[in-house]
Amino acid sequence: MTDFELNSLLDRLIGEWENEVVEFKRGGAGFSTGEIGEYFSALSNEANLRGMRCGWLVFGVHNKTRRIVGTDYDVTPEEVNRSGGLKFQITQRTDPGMCFSGIYTLKRPEGRVVLFEIPAAPRGIPIAWNGHYYARSGESLVALGLDKMDAIRREGVKDDWTAQIVEDATVGDLDETALALARERYAEKHAKTVTREEVEAWPMSVFLDKARLSRDGKITRAAMLLVGKDTACHKLTPYMAQLVWKLVGEERANEIFYPPYLLSTSELYSRIRNVQVRMIIMGTLQQIEVPKYSRRMVLEALHNCIAHQDYGLHSRIVVTEYVDRVTLENRGCFYCGKPEDYITGERTPSDYRNPQLVAAMSELNMIDTMGYGIHRMYSEQKARFMPMHDYTLTGDSVKMTIYGHFVDEAYSSLLVKRPGMSIEDVCLLDRVQKGLKIPAAAVAHLRSEGLIEGRVPHLHVSAKVAEMTGRKAEYMKKRAMRGGRYRQLLIDYLGKFDGVTRKEINEYLLDEIHGDLTREQKLEKISNLLTYMRRKGDVFNSGSDAYPLWKLSDKVRKG
Repeated sequence: MTDFELNSLLDRLIGEWENEVVEFKRGGAGFSTGEIGEYFSALSNEANLRGMRCGWLVFGVHNKTRRIVGTDYDVTPEEVNRSGGLKFQITQRTDPGMCFSGIYTLKRPEGRVVLFEIPAAPRGIPIAWNGHYYARSGESLVALGLDKMDAIRREGVKDDWTAQIVEDATVGDLDETALALARERYAEKHAKTVTREEVEAWPMSVFLDKARLSRDGKITRAAMLLVGKDTACHKLTPYMAQLVWKLVGEERANEIFYPPYLLSTSELYSRIRNVQVRMIIMGTLQQIEVPKYSRRMVLEALHNCIAHQDYGLHSRIVVTEYVDRVTLENRGCFYCGKPEDYITGERTPSDYRNPQLVAAMSELNMIDTMGYGIHRMYSEQKARFMPMHDYTLTGDSVKMTIYGHFVDEAYSSLLVKRPGMSIEDVCLLDRVQKGLKIPAAAVAHLRSEGLIEGRVPHLHVSAKVAEMTGRKAEYMKKRAMRGGRYRQLLIDYLGKFDGVTRKEINEYLLDEIHGDLTREQKLEKISNLLTYMRRKGDVFNSGSDAYPLWKLSDKVRKG
């Protein structure tokens, strides 16, 4: 937030907000993490009960007079974000694990003010601190009463498809292998408070309730999805419980996977062909060699699809594997913000479409509920020197594309040579290498850092990496794949026909691509060329993903 926005917010909190969802403290320096945690639980629960997005804990305002008096509470990034620091402890000791949506510092003439934005408890799930549930009574901190706890839980059950009881389901409908793994995962998650042996000794009813897989001893839809037998899927009818894997291209295959998702997501991942991809770092003899896809990243993305699927739309989750990328698509709009909000890992979602399912998946270490998952995926691709993943959002679906090839050698070489580059700059450079627009301010910033060349809209990752290493000629020769001779060859070829298949394009261009490249590498070059020309508006696919038919755009034909 800007200082103007923070000033306006603080004035509204002081003048208008209810006591139950805002707590003012005139000091703060002597405030312990335990006390902050208790207020976190109370304000989160009260915000849920009042249908508000968040609550606020404010240091530097007198709680009686509501006058600004200032605080010296330490909120430096080093203190808040360090291992074992405030954010870490809040996340570890709340149940389910949650953290601040934001921590803001505002300097006013009267003194410095610190504002903690606390997300509302998810629908159906009250928030505990160190095992105790807190609430507010006027300005007092009190235990969360049974009436309020039931109100939170009833609200979540009413709206949450995954929290509904499957009336005719029994423990016999749950997969024994999946349950054994679930106990193991739960013990790992809670290793600081319970031993593996203790978890193993719990009766099944106790474990299912603690793992958020049941309510009051009754099996939920969340349990049927995560640990249910595939033969019991009919008990979720008419709702879909299927993951689909499709291989498209010159080779074709497909398979359908059913619950238990705790096991079947790994089985689906094993179908994806994950060969090594290689690239010589410009100016060196060093070779990058990484798997096309990170197992951790693919599973994180697939688990996100399961967690955020709108099951009321009666649809399957679809994973499609192409020669150079994998797409994962789930139904339902992107929930709580936009993907780019979570790039840096600072945004925490305030709510979920499927709170019961998300809580259970968190207990089983399948997903992160703090908003770090998307950040980790971006960081994973950066560490592997690969293109960033992309999101395609519609009103009722989210499609994520994970790239399994190097798009521009300059981009990947730059990541090798500058490992400390910020994730924000890397994401901007990724858009440049893909021929996508970036804001004017971002262009100026990247240019000032010497990271990009060219003029808008024809920007590209800087060739200076190649110049410094004496390989500029080779770099420019490879770049011509997108910008010069090969592009013109394809334009001339498509101009002779009303539509050309990918197989025909391959046959036409394979012999034209020179250099010490394998057939697989040449096919990848052709894929990059088509992607580049499609984004530039030179060509379009008038067929389908499975049966592409490429044509020239009217713009190119008339030009």
